[in-house]
Order: sequence, then C-alpha cells, then structure tokens
Amino acid sequence: MYKRQVLTCIIVFIASLAVYKWKGILEPLKKKGAAFVFFAAGCIISVNWGLYIWMVNAGFIIQTSIGYYIEPLMVCVFGILFFKEKPERYKIAAILLALAGVCVMLFSYGQIPVLALVLALAFATYAALKKKLQAPALLALFYETVFLAPISVGIILYTELNGKGAFSVAEPYQIALLSLSGLFTAIPLSLFAMAANRISLIALGITEYIAPSIGLILGIFLYKEPFDIYQFIGFLIIWCGLAVFTAGGIRSHREAERQKAEIEPAGVTEASGCENRGADS
Repeated sequence: MYKRQVLTCIIVFIASLAVYKWKGILEPLKKKGAAFVFFAAGCIISVNWGLYIWMVNAGFIIQTSIGYYIEPLMVCVFGILFFKEKPERYKIAAILLALAGVCVMLFSYGQIPVLALVLALAFATYAALKKKLQAPALLALFYETVFLAPISVGIILYTELNGKGAFSVAEPYQIALLSLSGLFTAIPLSLFAMAANRISLIALGITEYIAPSIGLILGIFLYKEPFDIYQFIGFLIIWCGLAVFTAGGIRSHREAERQKAEIEPAGVTEASGCENRGADS
C-alpha cells in the first residue's frame, strides 16, 4: 500500500508539472482550509486501501464486496444531505432499487457487516471531500498523496532494511507489476475526481455500481467463485436500478435538448425582428 501511495504521488506530480507548471501546482493551496482537506482526503483513502487489503488477507472477502455495494448508496445520501442535491423521480427510483438489492445481499449474509460499513463510509466520505474541494483532478490527487508520502517512505525504508519489504522477497515479475501500481491507481482516481467535480454525487453514486458488478461477474465466470440465489436476486435488482437511472438520464437529456431547440429559434426570431425595426427607422 505504501509503495502504491509513493508511486502514485510521483506519477501524478510529473503529470501535474507537465500540465499546470509550478505556478499552477501551487494554485489549489490558496483556498482557505484546502491543505487540511487534502490531508484528510489522503488519510481517508489510505484507511480505505489499508482496510480493504487487510480484509482480503483476513478472509473477509464477502464483506469487501458488500462494502462496495453499500458505498454508492452512502454517496447518494451524502449528496442529498450535505450538498442539497434534489434527485429527479427516476434517480429516486434507481436509489430505492439499489437499496433493495443491497438489503437482499445483507439478508443473505446474516449479520451486520461492520467492516463493510466502515469501508463504505470511508470511500463515501472521500467522495464528498472531492466534491467540496472542486480542485483539478491531478492536483487534488497529488496533494492527497504528497502530504502522506514522508510517512510512507519511512515505512518502506524500515520494512526493506529489515528484510520484510516487497522488494526484499518479491520475484522480478512481481516487482514489475508493483511498479505499475502507481499508474493504475492514478488513472482511475483522477477520473473519479473529474467526475466528482462535474456531476452530482447522486449520479456518481449510482454509476459506481458498475465496478463491483464487473468484479462480481469476473469472480463468477473467471474465478469460479460461489454465487447463491440471494446474490443473484440482489445483483438483478441493482442492475434494474442502473437501467432505470440510464433510461431516465437519456430521457432527461433529450427533454433538455428539445427545450433548448425550442428556445433558440424564438431568440433568433426576436433578434431578427429588432434588426428589421432598426432598418425601417
């Protein structure tokens, strides 16, 4: 995790320098309280990463899956509560369907998934902080990682010097894959930050169901993981919610385009009338 954080910081810094230059890199820090929010976001995403890795290694794989199905709902709730977003009817329907699907999965699990809730809350809080900052994606990710980089470097040096680090025990191909972890972390998190800046948290939350759904499909068909009837029903209900969200979004976009098309000719006609009156006088 610590190597991933440092490598991400280096890659994002190089990209930020190429795009924004030195002056542009310092720009986000001029906002009051921005440094603290960046630091908080970095800490929260680190908790998310660390908890996920520990849960997988400790055998809580089902809870990790549940956590990433709960998290989009929390993002939607944060959008409504903290950013006063007003969802249209189709978004409410999509959220309720997603909630129903998650409830089915929770019922099949048979107990309160505390770790899954913490995992979900951490990433939902991270999404809310990204929305609050409204900073360029590359720069936001750079500051989230750079403030924690000294701690990560210290831990890496300690583990490597004591023969417990990845570079001390890993095979060459594993080291090569590890070196790519920074790039494969920077790209999706940068895209996530761009989305958080441009769309509502409700829309962001609903579309986040795509990733765990793909993971579930890969787990079933590629890795032959067990898949019971409750998971199937929950999965089906959630995807019905995604279908409602997509169809409603397309309809809403078409309606907005239609209204825009009706307004523009009226504006052109009015402008032409003014020109004609000016010519007559």
